[in-house]
This record gives sequence, C-alpha cells and structure tokens, in this order.
Amino acid sequence: MPSINILSREISELIAAGEVIERPASVIKELVENSIDSGAKYITVEIKNGGISYMRVTDDGCGMSFEDVPTAFLRHATSKILTRDDLDNINTLGFRGEALASVSAVAKVEVLSKLKNDDYGTHYSISGSDELLHEKSGCPDGTTIIIRDLFYNVPARAKFLKKDVTEANAVSNIMQKIALSNPDISFKFIRDNRIEFNTVSDGSLYSCICAVYGKDFARDLIPVEYEYNGITISGMTVKPLYAKNNRSFQTFFVNDRYIRSKICSSALENAYTNIIMTGKFPACVLSVYISPHDMDVNIHPSKAEVRFADEKKVSDAVFFAVKNALMNNGLIYEFELPQKNDWIKPAPEKDEFIQQEIMFTPVEELKEKEEITEKKEPVTPEIVEEEKTVEIQSYEVEKEPETVPESVQEDFKYIKAESFEKPDKPVEIPSETIKTTDEKKPDIRIVGEVFGLYIIAECDGTMLIIDKHAAHERIIFEKLKSRNCRQYSQKMLVGIKMLLTSDETDVIENNTELLLDLGFEFDFSERPCIIVTAVPTFIMDTDIEAIVYEVIENLKLYKQNPQSALLDDMLHTMACKSAIKANDKNAPEQLKALAEQVYNNENIRHCPHGRPVMFTMTKSNIDHQFKRT
Repeated sequence: MPSINILSREISELIAAGEVIERPASVIKELVENSIDSGAKYITVEIKNGGISYMRVTDDGCGMSFEDVPTAFLRHATSKILTRDDLDNINTLGFRGEALASVSAVAKVEVLSKLKNDDYGTHYSISGSDELLHEKSGCPDGTTIIIRDLFYNVPARAKFLKKDVTEANAVSNIMQKIALSNPDISFKFIRDNRIEFNTVSDGSLYSCICAVYGKDFARDLIPVEYEYNGITISGMTVKPLYAKNNRSFQTFFVNDRYIRSKICSSALENAYTNIIMTGKFPACVLSVYISPHDMDVNIHPSKAEVRFADEKKVSDAVFFAVKNALMNNGLIYEFELPQKNDWIKPAPEKDEFIQQEIMFTPVEELKEKEEITEKKEPVTPEIVEEEKTVEIQSYEVEKEPETVPESVQEDFKYIKAESFEKPDKPVEIPSETIKTTDEKKPDIRIVGEVFGLYIIAECDGTMLIIDKHAAHERIIFEKLKSRNCRQYSQKMLVGIKMLLTSDETDVIENNTELLLDLGFEFDFSERPCIIVTAVPTFIMDTDIEAIVYEVIENLKLYKQNPQSALLDDMLHTMACKSAIKANDKNAPEQLKALAEQVYNNENIRHCPHGRPVMFTMTKSNIDHQFKRT
C-alpha cells in the first residue's frame, strides 16, 4: 500500500472547489446569494460566452472593508456563523464560507468593494488562490466581482462544460429563480451584451413573474396564500387549462431559498388530480416559510435541497394551499379570440359549403325536432330502438316526474338537480377552505346547441359555451367518487350473468361494500358465474359487462389499497361511458339543468381528464370583434 500523504493546499482547494463549483451557473448562484445577504436592493449580473470567459456581479450592498476582502477568500471564512447554535438557526442564503475560496481556486477573480462611510474602496485580485493585488481604490458603494476564464487551470474540468448557449441557459435559469424569490430586489441580467430581463423592486410577485417569464405566463396564474400548522405558503399557481408539458416551471422556495423538492412537487400535482390533462404538469411559483429549526439546509454542497423534520406537514401545507386556491378561484375560462384584423374566411372547395354547414339549433326548434322523424329508409330494429330513446327523452319533458317510470325518474332527477352533495372522501380539505354563498343564483337562458355537443347559453351579459359531454361526465365522476351512489342504485328486472374466474369473483366479493357505495349489487349463488342485480341509474344504457370488467381489473391492480386515488381511472371510464354523448338529443330543460350545475358549482370546471367544460365570452369582447367598440 502506498504511503499516506497530506494533500497540498493547491490540490485540496481544487478538490473542494469541485464540490461547490460545477459550472458558471454555480458561481453566479453563490455570488448573487452573497449580494442578497449583503442587503443589496439593485443587483446586476452580466455574462459572456455562457459565463466561461466572463462573469460580473455588481450590487449596492453593505460592501467589505479593506481588511476583510482578502479574508473573504479564505476557506471557511464567513460573517454568518459564529457558534454551533447558529447552525440550527440559519436565515441567510450563503453561510458555508466556501464560495469565494472555491471560485478563486479555479478562476481569475477581481473585486471592487467599498463600505458606505469609507472614503476609499478596495481593489483586490486573486487567481488560482494566489493573491495578485490588494490596494485602496476609488469605487462606488457595494461590491463588484468579476470572474474570468473559469477552470483555466483545470482543463479536465473545463472539457466537461457544455456549449456556450447551454451554459448561458443554465445561468439564466438560476437567475430567474433567484429573481422570483426576491421581488423586493431589482435584478438586471445581461447576456452577451443584451438585457434578458430586468425586474423592478416593487415587492410584487406578479410584476416579477411578468418581467421574468412574460405577461402571457403571468396572466394564467392564480394567487396562493395559506397558513397550515405553522407553515405559510404564498405565491402563484397555474390555472389547470394552461398546464405545461414538463415540470420545468415548478419553482419552489423555502425561506426564500430556491430548492428542488420531490415532496413539494408531489403535493402540488396531487392538488391538481382530476382537473389537469394527462401528460401535463402544473406550473407554480410557491414560497414555503417554515421555522429554521424544522429543516436542514446543510445536506447538499450547493444548498439546492433541504431536509424537513416533518415531511408530511410540509406536503399537506402545499397541497391544501394549492387546493384552496383552485377551489376559491372559480376557474371560469374566458374564450380567447384572435386579435388580427386581416382574417379572411377561406373559399370553400366545390360542394364543401353544403357539406360543412354549421348545425345550430335554437331552443324554439328543439322540441319540433323531437317530434319530426323522417321515414325515408326502411324501418330497422336499430331505428325502432332509436325512436324509443327519443320518446323517452320527450316523455321526461312532457310528463310530470311522478308519472315517469322509477328508473327514468331517478336519472332525470339526477341531471336536473341544481347541485349534488359534497364528496365525502375524494380529498380531505380543511373546512375553512370550502367556499359557501347564499347569493341568489343567476338566471341562465339556453340559446341552443352547435355541432350536437356544445350548449350555447346567456347569463348576466355573458355568453356561455358548455361541452355537455365533458360537463355531464364530471358530474357523474364526482357522484361516483363520493361513494354515495346507493340512492341511485337501480334493481334490474333481468340480471346480467357473467362467467368469471375464481380470482375475479374473489375481487368482487372482497370489495362488496365499496361496490355498494358505487351503486352495484351482485348475486354469487351461481358460481362460477356472478349475476349483476343492480347498477347506478346513470349507466343503465351502457355496456354494463364492459364496465364490470373494468371495475374488476382496477380492483385487481389496487387490491392492496382499494381506497387509493388510483381507482380514479376506473371511475373515469365509468363516468365517460355513462355521460351524455355528442349528438344525443336532449330537451331544453335538461340542457338548462346541466348548464346551471356547471355555472353554479365551482367543482365542475374540468372533466375528469382535465379538459375544460365551459368557456365564457363577454358582450364587450363580441362587440369588439364586430367593430362596435
């Protein structure tokens, strides 16, 4: 075995630098955090060639004295920790005392710094940890640090740097995060002689987001403000319709320190369950404020991660904060029309105009259409069955509910209900987050339908456009998810016999209570067959066998935890198959009842797959399109 040697100062500092300095973005993060800790209100960051050849950080903070400047470049030199107890109460961003020492070990560094009341400042130069210059000089209050030729003396590290544009993007990303966590500080970021963003120090997170990400992104956000078990959550989160394709725009801060946190990200996404489209991810800018005693910020060399003493408490705080914001916002989406004035309708191809005629059905014609049945084709069983369906729908409208058969009464009562019960178990939300109101509900006038799918209605000077399938699907899904469907369970005159394997039968039998809550009943007396004896009224006209098999497959997958949210997939399928379909004929009263539920119930804003169920268009917007304003 070779003899054991003590590493030289040069080698040990290069190794230590590698723990903190990975790329230009690491340098910028450390220097800007020091500027923030210095009390700066204006910070300018400039980079060239991705920061590899040139980086400059200028601030108007407290500055350093002539004697302190060289000391700041010694390892473990810091003004933020004095005793062991200070480690349990860290409120600053930089505290290890390694940043400047690590940077100076692998780059050429120049410093200009001045205390406010001093006549002269300090000019200091250090390269590869070797001091080159230390003199008094004239300079403005605050500190300017210039870094040149990163990794000039460590070619093995330099070759692992990416292209200039990639490194510059990494710097831009970290600058965005730091700016968003400090809206009371003005940040200017200059990239290759071009200002990329410049925030104003007005303390407004919204204006900061506008400066960093643009007005379009900021417009799609809603505010979050919540306190839970001593943890405060504030910031903004995205409306479900405008979710992103990845998690890049999920930004979390803990005590104003940017972190990566699977706990916070998971809690955020759980809050969007069933209101966001598959494959999309919520965006946010959220700050978590927690006692320093309840977290450890010293587990990662670059302080990019933290450890919480009680992870569940933090997860719950983020979840309830976001869920509360989504519930209280209402999430009514305004229809966006193109603002271009040069739009010209394309000329139709031959015979295309007739083929693509828009099918708009005024209310006055809905009842007439139900009474008119063309007999141009031979009568078939399918046509007879379709006519029976039309008669039932008309029967529901023309007769009083008590004269309608019981099964139809239940289904019609369900769709006409002005609201449905609050779910018992879909998500445990503190009572204070549920918004109630005694205001009189506005009157909704149904204008008609277009394309056999979209309801057009008017309410309070606003036009409503409602996807009747998506809306009805969400209503049914909420009812199923509430596990309160026994009242809608309908006995079948003739049960449906299904041949199942013993495993499939056991799954059904072991989850009898759950299935009763969903409105299903089964007879197990004819094994290996089971008989479906009752189902929820709103799936009576669907392929019941297919739905039962879907139930079985989901229960087999999640048999260890049948109450799990993963069962939502099964409820999605049931709701989708049971809901009103495109081109279904619905009476005006049914459409009105559906529209009232959508407009007045803030839970009905997205289908279970995350698609919006309603858009609105104001009269002023329409007037603008017709050049009346």
